[in-house]
Amino acid sequence: MDGIRGLFRRPRQDANVVRLRRRKNAAELIYRNLSKITTALFALGYLWMILIPIPPLSQGVYIDENALQPAQVNTNWNWQDVHQADTYLHYLEGLRDGNATSEQRAQFIRNEFIKLGLAASIQNYTFTASAGSVSGVNAYAVMTSPRASGSEAIVISASWLSEVGEELYNLRGVSIVLALSGFLKNYSLWAKDIVFVIGDNHLDGIHAWLNAYHGTIPSNLDTELLEHTSGVIWNALNIDYSGHSFSHLGVFFEGLNGRLPNQDLTNSLRLISHYTGGVPLVLYDHFEAHDAPQSSLLANAPEFVRQSPQLRELEYRVRNVKRHVSYQARGRPSGAHGLFHRFRIDAITLYAVPAIGPHGFFALGRIIESTLRTSNNLLERLHASFFFYILTSPGTFMKIGMFLPSAVLVGVAMMFWGLGRWVEAGWVREEGVDGSEWKGKEKNSAGVDLNARDANVRRVQPRWRPRRRPVLPALVTVLATHATGLLAFNIITTAWFLQHSTTSSSILFVALSLLPVLMLKLIPSHPREAAPFPMLLQSFNLCLASTVISITSLLNFSLAAM
Repeated sequence: MDGIRGLFRRPRQDANVVRLRRRKNAAELIYRNLSKITTALFALGYLWMILIPIPPLSQGVYIDENALQPAQVNTNWNWQDVHQADTYLHYLEGLRDGNATSEQRAQFIRNEFIKLGLAASIQNYTFTASAGSVSGVNAYAVMTSPRASGSEAIVISASWLSEVGEELYNLRGVSIVLALSGFLKNYSLWAKDIVFVIGDNHLDGIHAWLNAYHGTIPSNLDTELLEHTSGVIWNALNIDYSGHSFSHLGVFFEGLNGRLPNQDLTNSLRLISHYTGGVPLVLYDHFEAHDAPQSSLLANAPEFVRQSPQLRELEYRVRNVKRHVSYQARGRPSGAHGLFHRFRIDAITLYAVPAIGPHGFFALGRIIESTLRTSNNLLERLHASFFFYILTSPGTFMKIGMFLPSAVLVGVAMMFWGLGRWVEAGWVREEGVDGSEWKGKEKNSAGVDLNARDANVRRVQPRWRPRRRPVLPALVTVLATHATGLLAFNIITTAWFLQHSTTSSSILFVALSLLPVLMLKLIPSHPREAAPFPMLLQSFNLCLASTVISITSLLNFSLAAM
């Protein structure tokens, strides 16, 4: 009976043989369809990027840190404080109309701080760069906390100049900071020091003050350490109010090299602006779809398309994502707040979108006071919410897990393509009959023939011959091109290049154009038994690009996508 069962029992194959055969079949399947797989990955990745603004990929914002309690306080900012802000504005307009120097403006602001009983001083600075030197004078003051040891601080800042909108001077932003310094000093509820900073120009003043505050003065900055300092800065609010009045409050949040503040800060501002100030919050200076004028992108479309609320909402989201990507990919801060992110300080800029009413100093003062009260509640740094996100609208955002796979898919496609070229470089395919191999010679550990039925059938298959892969010329070419790019970058940032930009640009263009031709002459010709140089160079570049994109996407998605 056992002998009969043995005749019908299927031979049991060795587990190692099965695993190796399965792995070989999978590798052959991937290699045969490599072009289809890479094309599908590229298409899926770029399609995902294009679909980022659509509503189904976003979700509503929410507060993660329970200690914040935004919009839960009764504000004390009143019309008497608004009158004080108007008084400061009158004095500042006189300084502007009289062409006052940076020194005169800073001295006036410092004296006003001192009149309020604050520890105040000025800071002279000079940045030396290849394009020339930039000088200015900052004014700042420190209001010590009556309820704490001064180990933690919040910053309220305003720059003298504004780069958003038509008005050049940020006079109302400086005025409300001065008015707030006198208003906030009247209350003993603060658990953190509050530092008031009026930076000269637009970005360089705040940049110089931050470096001096943290003792990280670079070699091209000529300044001294600050006379008055406080503790570790946790949060910062930068005020940009250049118009006469405003209808919406915009928020700018991108920092240097694409860094973003904790999302709880912008989410808290959204609630405070709506419930405390009664002001709609928008991203940047973009009006929402129902408030925006006629769409420029849909201007030439039919009437039913232009009036579609879904398409108008989609266009609004596209504008927000485009603006965010433009700031983040270039590594440029969207405002003076972005300079704080380098020191692990969560900061945003509050921008009063210019309009003919209905809001002014009263609404903005209440919003700033409530936001400071919210930050004052913190017992530790903001950490619970997201640091990697895309705000598609003031009330919706995308988590990193919803947009990161798009860049990763493109990186994986490049890696597969590069590895495929590497395999092709190491083997040469020759069509023919391999008469030395017979199906039927494969046996398992028990000695049972696995392919007895085809024992007398010869296998017709392509023959692969290995060949040498000279990687040194390709590797030297990759390193040389990167070194050339670094050298060109250092050249265009020199003072001589900027002074003679017309002549030097032409010379540099001709030199970089002739360099590839000269490098091709230096590359030795490869023998027939060696892999072609272009194939190896393409493999190296694809694998390197895939690695760079995959790593960069974790820190700066916009830069990786671009």
